Amino acid sequence: MFSRHRDKDGLQSTDQDIELSNSQQGTNEKRDKRRLPVYNHNGHKVTRGIKPEGESGRKGIHPLHFLRIAARSTSKVSMAVNALWPFVPAAIAVRYAAHEQHKWIFALCYIGMVPSANLLGFAGQELARKLPKVFGVLLETFLGGIVEIVLFMVLLRRNNDDPADERYNNFIPVIRAAILGSILANLLLCLGFCFFAGGIRREEQDFDPAVSEVGSGLLLTAGFGLILPAAFFTSLSGNLDPNRNADLPASQIYDLTATVLSSKVLKISRVTAVILFVAFFIYVWFQMRTHHGIYDSVLEKDEERDHDRHKDLKKAKLTLTECVIAIVIALTFVSLLAVLLVEQIEDIVIENGISDGFMGLILVPLVEKAAEHLTAVDEAWDNQMNFALAHVLGATIQTALFNGPLVVIVGWGLGKAMDLDFEIFNAVILILAIITVGNFLRDGKSNYLEGVLCIFIYIIIAVTSFYYPNPESVTREAEALRAESGAEEHAKRFLGLG
Repeated sequence: MFSRHRDKDGLQSTDQDIELSNSQQGTNEKRDKRRLPVYNHNGHKVTRGIKPEGESGRKGIHPLHFLRIAARSTSKVSMAVNALWPFVPAAIAVRYAAHEQHKWIFALCYIGMVPSANLLGFAGQELARKLPKVFGVLLETFLGGIVEIVLFMVLLRRNNDDPADERYNNFIPVIRAAILGSILANLLLCLGFCFFAGGIRREEQDFDPAVSEVGSGLLLTAGFGLILPAAFFTSLSGNLDPNRNADLPASQIYDLTATVLSSKVLKISRVTAVILFVAFFIYVWFQMRTHHGIYDSVLEKDEERDHDRHKDLKKAKLTLTECVIAIVIALTFVSLLAVLLVEQIEDIVIENGISDGFMGLILVPLVEKAAEHLTAVDEAWDNQMNFALAHVLGATIQTALFNGPLVVIVGWGLGKAMDLDFEIFNAVILILAIITVGNFLRDGKSNYLEGVLCIFIYIIIAVTSFYYPNPESVTREAEALRAESGAEEHAKRFLGLG
């Protein structure tokens, strides 16, 4: 039935025996291959599920190694920032020992937020090295945005917009300004420094359209959604002026009051927030599932262009456990300092005459985005422009499509009137910034001149917002002028001089 032949030892075998033997040998080889240990560039055995470049060669936590690696951080600038850690306990001590020293508490908390955010960013970067590239970048960007979310939630939780309450604190204008300020800080300041830092070492830097075009399109869409409630309010608010409608017949006067208009704007803001929220998750799905191959190849090419790659690969890494511990420690300090910082905002605004717009548009975003900015600029310096753009545009998109809408939705749940009724001044700045940056990204190349121009635009915005008054103060002054003008007119008529 089976053909038989003799082997070298004179033993008979069949074709079936040979076939079974080869099949079994192949199976054993596959099993052995699966069980063979994999070692990375440093000779460390790679743990299953961990990328070779993120393998530390250790497990658990080693306090001395942990402190040394965390102190070293990602770059020389980040390492220098760690020298600010003494401000963290100083801020906490001054808050409870001399709570009336509002300026000192605000300054110490403001400075102490920087090393705390830097630790969070470093731990996120170490964790991202252990994961697939696209997922790692998205997770790192999300962890960097947690500082912003914490600040927004603390501001929202302490908001009390009832003027009759002695604890009156209206932080909603600060939150609205901080949403736009965060976008502007990323688009103009951080991106400007990335272009400048990379342009110093080389004539031009190029980046892939897959990163820049998708980011620009999403930002324009997000900007459109964010400013629509403000445009709606502004276009109809003129109908609330009784002098404007005084000469119109009753049939042409809108039955619109300030309360009704604010209610409509709040409803539009909540619907817009939900839509933008959904758009963010579609964007994440687009990058992680359907088009992750494109981004993987782009980021892999960027890693090959890294001038310091050989140094980064040799550096000691945090273990997975140490990454989690570092994130928890950083979040604890960030949350605590955020609470103490927000407590001082009202006194700083009142005592020093700083407007809500400047506080939210400039001061708050600078401290909350410090870690992300350091990471992105360091990547641009090392000729990793695609990584830098992924962090800058990714953080901006997260603010516009996730963090901003999230605070509106949470405010909805808490019964707070958190809307997207931005000042027209801020809305115009946002759209112009998105258009300007989109124009710089269109050719797929960058240089130091474009970086300087972005930074100069941000400085002009900062100076303008410093002198931009609070809307409430403008309204009160306008009402006082109208009352004074009316009193003078009444006096003239009474004396027969009018």
